[in-house]
Amino acid sequence: MRRSQSWVRCFGAAICLAGLCATAQAQLTAAESDPVKLGWMQGFPPPAEKLIGQPDSNYFSFPKLRWTVCHIRELLPTEAVSRGLDAPTPLRQSLDGSIDAVSFKPLGTPERMTWEQSLAANYTDGIIVLHRGRVVYEHYFGCLNEQRKHAAMSMTKSLTGLLAEILVAEGALDDGAKVAALVPELASSAFGDATVRQLMDMTTALDFSEDYADPNAQIWSYSAAANPLPKPADYEGPVGYYQYLQTVAKRGTHGEAFGYRTVNSDALGWIIARVSGKAVSELVSERLWQRLGTEQDAYYTVDALGTPFAGGGLSAGLRDMARLGQLMLDEGQHDGAQLFPAEVVRTIRTGGDKQVFAKAGYKTLPGGSYRAMWWVLHNANGAFAARGVHGQTLYIDPTAEMVIARFASHPSAKNADNDPTSLPAYQALADHLMEKAKR
Repeated sequence: MRRSQSWVRCFGAAICLAGLCATAQAQLTAAESDPVKLGWMQGFPPPAEKLIGQPDSNYFSFPKLRWTVCHIRELLPTEAVSRGLDAPTPLRQSLDGSIDAVSFKPLGTPERMTWEQSLAANYTDGIIVLHRGRVVYEHYFGCLNEQRKHAAMSMTKSLTGLLAEILVAEGALDDGAKVAALVPELASSAFGDATVRQLMDMTTALDFSEDYADPNAQIWSYSAAANPLPKPADYEGPVGYYQYLQTVAKRGTHGEAFGYRTVNSDALGWIIARVSGKAVSELVSERLWQRLGTEQDAYYTVDALGTPFAGGGLSAGLRDMARLGQLMLDEGQHDGAQLFPAEVVRTIRTGGDKQVFAKAGYKTLPGGSYRAMWWVLHNANGAFAARGVHGQTLYIDPTAEMVIARFASHPSAKNADNDPTSLPAYQALADHLMEKAKR
């Protein structure tokens, strides 16, 4: 594979090149790398040195990614997630001016940091906090504002898992069924003899590497297949997610270990589409966006066949992600209606097998687990989260009655580089809000 095409193809898998992205420019601070300050795509036309677009192949490298995350639909084909025609449900506000001063100790350091300082440290593009259903904090930076959409990255997986869990609760999907029974085309692939639940919890045994430092890793062929743009003349591989998924080989025994692999989400998206007769983008619109009182349409990137990317293709407004978080906190209830069975959220909050999860070695999530493509912290507050590369987070704390939705464009794709600052900040804010509620 020609490396000049790697970023276009890698975004087909919606996962950043992690270590390969790191350059001297990655040392720029949040203020120094602000896309408005750097002048990306400004002017009529923009100067040549400020252009970001096709056929340019590095639009997702830092610091360009700080512009790109708000402009995905200008670079790749997409499919809309309609919010419908009804008026949005207003978000009530009770802004708390004391939040910026909340302080905490980042993991592994003795020095304290304030909430406000943590936003810049994590290259935050936008963050909103709900407490007891009201907005207590909302700020935007860089490419983002109230009206723009931002790439959700792998938070998309959690919506895919949520749809599957809804279908399971409603009796439309058997999580104990073998994948091949639902999608016969996957019978000879690694997924064929896995159960739907093993797919949902990512305990499948796959011969699939997402190590971007390895030029022979399967992520490259996967990304080439997923790339919606014209293939090179000499390309002979699979076209689209569905064809590629049929080529994934098995390695090991299903159910023995957690392995975070994006192809699981796309296989689950195929099952959801086959069972429901609708693509995940359609179901997100019908079951969530149109019923949740969202403010904006969302959208998914698609492959060359129009298949939405169930593993990371969503872009949405920040407030609408917060609405989704509140819906999870309220166990499927919204505005007096039960949008899906409460057992859906209760099943997710219960979490997966901690011992199986521990084998993956996530040092910032000790005692955690993974269930229906949601990260479950199993902390004292019972927090769980949707997470994506470069700092995307939907963090739900049932004890504190708190929802945090954050979009970001951190130079590092790894959550492990955000967690030491983010996780203690979220806990400190939860403590702050609970203490204020007592007064």
